[in-house]
Amino acid sequence: MSAIVACFGNVLRADDGVGPAVAQSLLAEPLPDGVRVLEVGIGGIHLVQELMNGTDVLLVVDAVDLGRPAGSVVVQRPDVLDVSTLSVDRRRDELADMHLATPDRALMVALGLGVLPPTTLVIGVQTTDTEAPRQGLSEATAKAVPIVVREVRRLLAQYAVAPS
Repeated sequence: MSAIVACFGNVLRADDGVGPAVAQSLLAEPLPDGVRVLEVGIGGIHLVQELMNGTDVLLVVDAVDLGRPAGSVVVQRPDVLDVSTLSVDRRRDELADMHLATPDRALMVALGLGVLPPTTLVIGVQTTDTEAPRQGLSEATAKAVPIVVREVRRLLAQYAVAPS
């Protein structure tokens, strides 16, 4: 089995940088064979290009706002928009962002191209501030990083990505 852990986020926007922080932590220790960690940043088109090479499992890490306490970690199956069901005008609107800065957009394009893995999960961290133009995570979000790393490793084991 192979897996991609795609870590989204903008390190210049406070807690939005949680994905890159998780990527750094994951890359600091050995990973199972067949696992690639991508620090996607705000360039989801890179993820789509990687998915075109094929993978069995996709884990997306990103900041979320679900109204939960700051630092909460959630795992969800994403509801991916199928562009083939949209009118031509709506498709143009949805696909206009060529950077695919959000996971939603990148996953939508991957589904449209037929390269979205059947096992795709989002590991979200409830953040407090993703708009402030500053570097560094809030205390609550920083404390969530090792929890996300453990959850990623647990999910990789659950979906039979063998340890190295």
